[in-house]
Amino acid sequence: MGVTENFAVPATPYEEPARLATDADFEGFVTACYPQLVRTAFLLTQDRQLAEDHVQTALLRCWRTWGGIRAADPYPYVRRTLLNVYFAWWRRSKDRPEHLTDTIFESGVHHGSVLVDNADLLEALRRLPKKMRAIVVLRYFEDLSEADIAAALGCSAGTVKSQSSRALAKLRLDPELAPAVRS
Repeated sequence: MGVTENFAVPATPYEEPARLATDADFEGFVTACYPQLVRTAFLLTQDRQLAEDHVQTALLRCWRTWGGIRAADPYPYVRRTLLNVYFAWWRRSKDRPEHLTDTIFESGVHHGSVLVDNADLLEALRRLPKKMRAIVVLRYFEDLSEADIAAALGCSAGTVKSQSSRALAKLRLDPELAPAVRS
């Protein structure tokens, strides 16, 4: 029994190099975009481990079809998949225990924004309904246009405008944020 008999031979000579190139492209994308995806998921879920789980689930779903989405800009596609994972989790988890602590992040975790480290803002975001929270995160943390948010959420630009306006009104009236807004 020779050494090569233990290994499966690719069906075509080009199959293995093509898969390796796709995997390398996907790995480069993940390396570049993982922190931003986790930050977005964290702002939506308010839980670091759950955010990482959501991102990994979204990346796994995208990896399966990466050859088809990598030609275009893949980030909006992956972000939309992440939003789908978040909304599906929200629908499934009727009893979401929320544990408030003084420490939001584990040591060594940097999300790249002073606003993300603001516990009062995170708590105010948590009190928003899921769709409003998603719109605020995409608009003010991801810096997307209303049209891009509408495309990502599958709704009209008018819905994005009205939900964004209502969310900002709620945040302005939030008792934890009111002193910071007035000063």
